[in-house]
Amino acid sequence: MYYSIRHLTRFDYSVPVSESVMEVRMRPRTEGHQRCFQFKLDVSPRARVFFYRDYLGNTIHHFNVPGRHLRLGILAESVVEVDEPSPLPNKLGNGAWAELDALAERGEFSEFLTASRFAHPTQGLTELAQEIGAERRMDPLSLIRDLNERLHRAFVYEPDFTRVDSLIEEALAARRGVCQDFAHIMISLLRPLRIPTRYVSGYLCPRADRPDRSLDGASHAWVEVWLPGLNWVGVDPTNDIMTSQRHIRTAVGRDYADVPPTRGIFKGAATSALSVAVRVTPSSAPAEDELQLTTIRQPNFSESDMVAAASQQQQQQQQ
Repeated sequence: MYYSIRHLTRFDYSVPVSESVMEVRMRPRTEGHQRCFQFKLDVSPRARVFFYRDYLGNTIHHFNVPGRHLRLGILAESVVEVDEPSPLPNKLGNGAWAELDALAERGEFSEFLTASRFAHPTQGLTELAQEIGAERRMDPLSLIRDLNERLHRAFVYEPDFTRVDSLIEEALAARRGVCQDFAHIMISLLRPLRIPTRYVSGYLCPRADRPDRSLDGASHAWVEVWLPGLNWVGVDPTNDIMTSQRHIRTAVGRDYADVPPTRGIFKGAATSALSVAVRVTPSSAPAEDELQLTTIRQPNFSESDMVAAASQQQQQQQQ
């Protein structure tokens, strides 16, 4: 299946800023059953764009806008082919837990077995783990499927309930959140069980038959777990599904802090409004004329904070 992706991001500043420096993680990955054939990144005001790849294979574009500007626009356009993942077995063999223990003892995937900024133990997480049975019972694959369903049932999906800087305590206390929260909580439940788990940033093509729980018109997030004999397996707790041909992977990391679609700073005593629009369609589908921007909640900064720091971190919400 071929997909066409358009991802528009716009920062509107309350007063002109003198410089912006930005990183962008929007190029879909090429690996396994996914191939990115075309990628184009347009920036307004015009800027020279560079890129590099990190040790996990993520592509990071970066640029600098040195002149005064009141708005910064970023448009990423991609054409991607995604094959259906190989069918998963019903369960894993009796030695699966022992293989995971041996993996941990060798120090492999250590960054995906330890706590990170947004995926860490809390009292609320301990209570949730006891409630939904996040402990070693049954084989690892069967347990992951079971926890995926239980987490989906235990939490309400509510767009804009949390922000990009929200820790899991907020979603755990309210039992509601966005896909970023579902992914972080799933990661925090599985890593203590010695199951290597990583955060995935990307897109989800809408279903034709029925809507997904996650919000259309935004980027998406889920997790991948490393299992013996299967390598990395995708799990989408927001929608209670294993990943499929509709999931398009952009970047992987320990948690959201490693893979935000945009991250940067600007110079000036301004406040900024972030708007985002995402459209994912089969490549044969006709494109609409315009993308409808949606305003995203951001961390709150006072004017005095920004005057003192002369910069503000810019990140983009995943719904």
